[in-house]
Amino acid sequence: MDQGTDEDTRYEAVRGRDARFDGVFFFAVETTGIYCRPSCPAVTPKRANVRFFATAAAAQGSGFRACRRCRPDAVPGSAEWNVRADVVGRAVRLIADGVVDREGVAGLAGRLGYSARQVQRQLTAELGAGPVALARAQRAHTARVLVQTTELPITEIAFASGFASVRQFNDTIRAVYASTPSELRAAAPKAGRGRRAATPNAGIPLRLAHRGPYQAGFVFDLLAREAVPGIEDVSGPPGTRTYRRTLRLPYGTGIVAVGERPGTARTASGAHPGGWLDARLHLTDPRDLTTAVQRLRRLFDLDADPYAVDERLAADPRLAPLVRARPGLRSPGTADPQELAVRALTGRTEAERLVRRYGKALDAPCGSLTHLFPEPAVLAGAEPGGPLGALTAALADHAVRLDPGADRDGARDALRAVPGLDARTVAEIRTRALGDPDVAPPGRDVPDHWRPWRSYAVNHLRAAGEWEL
Repeated sequence: MDQGTDEDTRYEAVRGRDARFDGVFFFAVETTGIYCRPSCPAVTPKRANVRFFATAAAAQGSGFRACRRCRPDAVPGSAEWNVRADVVGRAVRLIADGVVDREGVAGLAGRLGYSARQVQRQLTAELGAGPVALARAQRAHTARVLVQTTELPITEIAFASGFASVRQFNDTIRAVYASTPSELRAAAPKAGRGRRAATPNAGIPLRLAHRGPYQAGFVFDLLAREAVPGIEDVSGPPGTRTYRRTLRLPYGTGIVAVGERPGTARTASGAHPGGWLDARLHLTDPRDLTTAVQRLRRLFDLDADPYAVDERLAADPRLAPLVRARPGLRSPGTADPQELAVRALTGRTEAERLVRRYGKALDAPCGSLTHLFPEPAVLAGAEPGGPLGALTAALADHAVRLDPGADRDGARDALRAVPGLDARTVAEIRTRALGDPDVAPPGRDVPDHWRPWRSYAVNHLRAAGEWEL
């Protein structure tokens, strides 16, 4: 497909206000200087005035500011970067996790095993923006959320969002949103202002957006079965449950609550417009907001492209009725890859014992949430023998890497080298901790034409009761 045809196809998506492409690309209007998501409800601009960008950062770098009506920074992330295992996909996942803000471009490049110049060149070629610009766009979005949903002082928000100075913060907010931070706060929706004013310790309310249909029941059923007392709980009746858990984050700790929402209704054209999960974050350090949000997005698989997944799997006669019954079924990940690896090995009962014996107690417990899951180094020192000791030692000394930028094939090979890890445990870690969408469980007849979505196919068979969980 040549560039002209591709852009014509994108323009048709803009004309149709097709929410399926929100986050996949952005468009900007040269006559207004504004960039939008494809589903923006504003009047469709003339084709001659439209430019297309792979990322919001690229649009900002070309001098366009974010649309106040469609809020293009609030869209789900592009599924492509979570699926891809190459250096660009790994880099985007690390930037989303806040690595550039914490470690700089040199730290990002070091994690990827490339030079900073190589990373800059590859990201700019594919995304139209380098790591600094991508991180800047993310900081701007984090700042807007904090400005409009909390009563934190503007100066505190500047540094909590990752900006090096208040001046840099003010300049970026004006460039991206054509408003000062104070004007952004004054323009916040009334509902948001009401939430801010409710209680001073109410946490940060968030809407975690997803595209297309979302089978929340399957995800919350899984979380309820797996919940480890002390670090997780699931409460409420099916359909309106709340999942809560503790988080270990780079600058502090957090407690998050995420609500189950019923499936979104179809539009008149038969399409699902997408929706969101309501969440509330309590952080000991607001600098952890971006990282916490990205970890929740991976846990709930919110950046998936259900249209691409369902189209491929529905072509198989065995899976077609399952896809029709559960459109938008997700492949849940984890909020803590190292924790998931340990739990995949030990099981729920043993994980509960590890939390009681070695977990770090929270300074301020919240109901049944009292601890953080023990770190690998703690477990490796406390119980060095057997498969658990071997795995936690490998995690602690980075022989096994499971962070968002880890090379999936390299991680698989490193896991296979850990004594006592069987193939099934390695497959579960690869699926859940590394977010690999294309893992086939060992010993199962899984056809190649389910690629690259074999992890999702497995979940369909499990949800239908055809395969055991």
